[in-house]
Amino acid sequence: MSSARVVVFPIKGRSWCFSRSIDSSAHLESNSSLSSSAPSTLRDLWKNLSSNSKPMAANAQLLIDFVSNKMNKAWTGLEKAPEGSFKNKIHGVGLLLLSRVKPSEIFLKSISKDVTRMEITYPMSLNARLVRRRLRHIAIRGSIIHKKYMYGSATLLPLTTVFMVLPLPNIPFFWMLFRTYSHWRALQGSEKLLQLVSDGSEARSLNTEMKHEISNKMIELPWVLEPSKELEEFIRRRRKADDSLSNCVISDICKTFDLNAHDVLKYKKVCLAEESTR
Repeated sequence: MSSARVVVFPIKGRSWCFSRSIDSSAHLESNSSLSSSAPSTLRDLWKNLSSNSKPMAANAQLLIDFVSNKMNKAWTGLEKAPEGSFKNKIHGVGLLLLSRVKPSEIFLKSISKDVTRMEITYPMSLNARLVRRRLRHIAIRGSIIHKKYMYGSATLLPLTTVFMVLPLPNIPFFWMLFRTYSHWRALQGSEKLLQLVSDGSEARSLNTEMKHEISNKMIELPWVLEPSKELEEFIRRRRKADDSLSNCVISDICKTFDLNAHDVLKYKKVCLAEESTR
């Protein structure tokens, strides 16, 4: 069980950014627990699946952890490859493909199943109910989209096996495998986010000040809306001519609220790209 802080702010007009603050300790703990619990070999995986009378959901989670652990180790090996080597070039192709992943998917993947409480930070000028509705919208929309694409990616997996006859790494297979896993993670995050923002219909519209007033009643809220004056000042400080936040302001917001600047800038790039195609 853990608490997560989500920062919400408009990045250009009606286009908003949703990003979870980086918690390096929780990330390392999650990775270490995954590595220790997941079987290291196919033989160990088969033993765990066949010897234990676990529910189907538990066996499916074990299989997913095994695949995830293998993909993480393979990616780490590509990252450490010498500059100019074949593995290094494959890593470059992987980075190019990853750059096409939408920021909303990255955000939903960050809402893990162990999150039990959320702190929603947003500019003071935004309406708390509007923030709640936008979070519910991204959760509902994400559950529909990522379920669809998860099944689509899984369906394409068998077709990519034909490339195994080539004396080269089967990049299409591993990419589709990753996309299947990534959409599954985003789907789980969507469902978890929707569960959190749907709990306590009356309590979820309370801001921090009201929460303190009822603290002695021992009411545990699944999430808390926290309007931020500091974030409001960042938003009003400097905008570009097209009404979007400048990269300098985005960088300052990311440093102050511990956000991944690369992921936040993706929201701006996606917004500008969508406008250019209209």
